[in-house]
Amino acid sequence: MNLEPENAMSSQHTPPPNRSAELLIDAEADDAHVQQSQPVLRRPLLLLLGLILVALNLRPALSSMAPMLSEVSKSLGLSAALAGLLTTLPVLCLGLFAPLAPVLARRFGAERVVLGILLTLAGGIILRSSFGEIGLFAGSVLAGASIGVIGVLLPGIVKRDFPKQAGTMTGVYTMALCLGAAMAAGATVPLSEHFDKSWAMGLGFWVIPALAAALFWLPQVGQKHGAHHVAYRVRGLLRDPLAWQVTLYMGLQSSLAYIVFGWLPSILIGRGLTPTQAGLVLSGSVIVQLISSLAAPWLATRGKDQRPAIVIVMVMTLGGLFGCLYAPIEGLWGWAILLGLGQGATFSLALTLIVLRSRDSHVAANLSSMAQGFGYTLASMGPFAVGIVHDWTGGWNAVGWIFAVIGLGAIIAGLGAGRSLYVQVVSEKV
Repeated sequence: MNLEPENAMSSQHTPPPNRSAELLIDAEADDAHVQQSQPVLRRPLLLLLGLILVALNLRPALSSMAPMLSEVSKSLGLSAALAGLLTTLPVLCLGLFAPLAPVLARRFGAERVVLGILLTLAGGIILRSSFGEIGLFAGSVLAGASIGVIGVLLPGIVKRDFPKQAGTMTGVYTMALCLGAAMAAGATVPLSEHFDKSWAMGLGFWVIPALAAALFWLPQVGQKHGAHHVAYRVRGLLRDPLAWQVTLYMGLQSSLAYIVFGWLPSILIGRGLTPTQAGLVLSGSVIVQLISSLAAPWLATRGKDQRPAIVIVMVMTLGGLFGCLYAPIEGLWGWAILLGLGQGATFSLALTLIVLRSRDSHVAANLSSMAQGFGYTLASMGPFAVGIVHDWTGGWNAVGWIFAVIGLGAIIAGLGAGRSLYVQVVSEKV
């Protein structure tokens, strides 16, 4: 066994700026054969279409619930606390099940796992829309767990099969995520109204794109990439303060994002908007995330480090949140756009920090797993806290304190994570 310790003087080594293009972290970077093998692309266009369709399905199960939350709660008699739990469970599962993805991929192959999990995602969508309160919560857990697994594996597949187009594919991947979220946020209420105002039909509709993605992904299951053999083990991340700062920034900015996914339409309905209008505002806010999510990593690597960018985008995010919560309703769209620009940038910066704080792909894969596992678990507490506070106060004004606390925490964590350093770990070849 050969031990290759990382350089302890990390503060003297600035990560090269061009690594910001490597936002798609490979969950199987520790797999020797995956690193060395060349993919066999018999149908590259079909693979590209399959990847886009899979990515499109990583947000609708989350964003479709938000504009329907009031209707679902009223129909099933859910308290605000239970509604908060309903928005919390899928996010919690993103964190809890993310570490399972590389294990499944090594055992069955990434392509086969993605196909199987797409089917469990479809099952979760059907379950939550067809079997009352128990099905609603059980289906939300299954859908969140499915998204958590696919969300870890898909970037690695993209990097492996399109190695010379990493920057372009980062943009395609981000576009698909935003488009899927925006479509579900904007279309779910009109769909439910089309189906005789049935919230179950509105939520259940999103099983169709999940099954379509599985159908287009099916040809990829036969692709051979060789046996899997673990080649590297990275030790020391859990003892590294910088790794925890990156993880906290990922988790806290994600907490605000999932509060928006889970509660923004309900907040806007409380301010007088119809469910359709509230869903369209959320959809528009998500769509504009595409602009800043593509631009922020490039801009953030122009300077000495990422601290100024982190502060700016978090201030934008908080400004948009407070505007949506407190400002006159006539200016709502302006605040929603500001919110979208801020949140698109905070998410892409979180991905960028994982890459820039890592010395190589092995460290990046492990830091990504840590940031998603612990970070999304932390993020799930935000939507739950909003439900609890709303239940206690009977209104929405007090949730501004939640925004402020989480946003301030994200800025503090980001000021640490944004320094031009590497995490100090030991890469162990086995």
